Amino acid sequence: MPKSSSAAQQALAGLDAMPPWLISLALLALGVIVALIVHALGVALARRLLRSRDAFWRSLVMRSRRPSRLALVALGLSFAARVAPLSEAQAALFQHGMLIAVILLVGWIALTALDIASTLYMRGVSLDAADNLIARKHVTQVRILHRAIATVVVLVTIGLALMTIGAVRQWGVSLLAAGGAAGLIVGLALQPLLANLIAGIQIAMTQPIRIDDAVIVESEWGTIEEIRSTYVVVKLWDLRRMVLPLTYFIQTPFQNWTRESATLIGTAMLYVDYAAPIDAMRAKLEAIVKASPLWDGQVVALQVTDLRERVMEVRCLASARNAPQTFDLRCIVREQMVAFLKAEHPEALPRDRLDLTRIGA
Repeated sequence: MPKSSSAAQQALAGLDAMPPWLISLALLALGVIVALIVHALGVALARRLLRSRDAFWRSLVMRSRRPSRLALVALGLSFAARVAPLSEAQAALFQHGMLIAVILLVGWIALTALDIASTLYMRGVSLDAADNLIARKHVTQVRILHRAIATVVVLVTIGLALMTIGAVRQWGVSLLAAGGAAGLIVGLALQPLLANLIAGIQIAMTQPIRIDDAVIVESEWGTIEEIRSTYVVVKLWDLRRMVLPLTYFIQTPFQNWTRESATLIGTAMLYVDYAAPIDAMRAKLEAIVKASPLWDGQVVALQVTDLRERVMEVRCLASARNAPQTFDLRCIVREQMVAFLKAEHPEALPRDRLDLTRIGA
C-alpha cells in the first residue's frame, strides 16, 4: 500500500477519533478564515476597479468594510454549520441566527450608503451665504428625506428579521388583521409616527419650511434650527427652543418670513405732532439707512399712514438681507429718528395743547 494512502487513512482515523464539538469548532473557524480572506480580496479588487469612479462608490467600499466583513463571516459560519457534525436542531438554530445577522448587516450597509449619498450631495451646499434660499432648500430636502428613508430601512430590516421567525410572523399577520384587537392597538399607537413620517415627506417635497427659515409660530419669532423625523426645533429670538410636531406645519397656519427670499422689509412706526417736518424726516431716514451697513440698498421710504386725534402715524420702511439684520436696522431707525427730532425739531414730538384764551373767555 502506498505511503500516501496510509497517511490519508491515518488522518481520517484521527478525525474520527476527535470529538464532534472539536470538529465543529474547527470547521467554524475555517469558515471564518475563508470569509475574511474572501472579504480582503474582494475589497482590494473593488478598490482597484472603482479607482476611476466617482466618490460615492469609493466611499461606500471604505465605509461598508466592517458590515460587509461581518456579513461574509456570517455566511461562512452558515456554510460551515451545514457540514459540521451538529445535530439537526443545532444546525437549524445556528443557520437561522446567521440569517438574521445577514439581514441586519445588509440594513446597516443600506444606511451607510444613504449617509454617504447625503454627505456627497451636500458637499457643495453652504448656508453661510447672505441669500441662502437655494442652499436651505437642498438642506431641508436632504435631511428630511434622509431621516424618512432611514426610518423605512430600519423598519423593513427589523420586519424581515422578524419574518424569519415562524411564531412572530404569524403574530404579525394577526396584528394586521382588521378585526384583531391587538392590531387596532398597534395601529393607534403607530398613527402619530406614520402621520409625522408622511408629514415629513410632504414638507420635503412642498417645503413650507426650510432649515434657517425665519418663522412666527405660537406668537413667537424664531428660526428653524432642526427638522427631525417627527418634530421640528424652532430657535426663538431669546435662545429658547420650541419643539413642534411635523404635522403642525401641515395643519396649522404660521408665518414664514423667508419663504421665497431672505430679504425682508422692516417697519418702524413713529407717532409725531402735526407740526412735524415730514420732508426733513424723510431725508434724515434716507441718511440713516444709507449710512448703515445693514441696509441692502433696495427699499427706504417714509409715509404718513394714519391721522389720529393728537398725533400723526409715520411709517419708516427699510430693507435688509435677512431677518436678524432687518430687526437691528429697525431698532437703529427708531433710535436715531427720535434723537433727530429731540435735537433739531422738538416741536415734532407728541404734545397736548391747552388754549388759555378760550378758558379765560
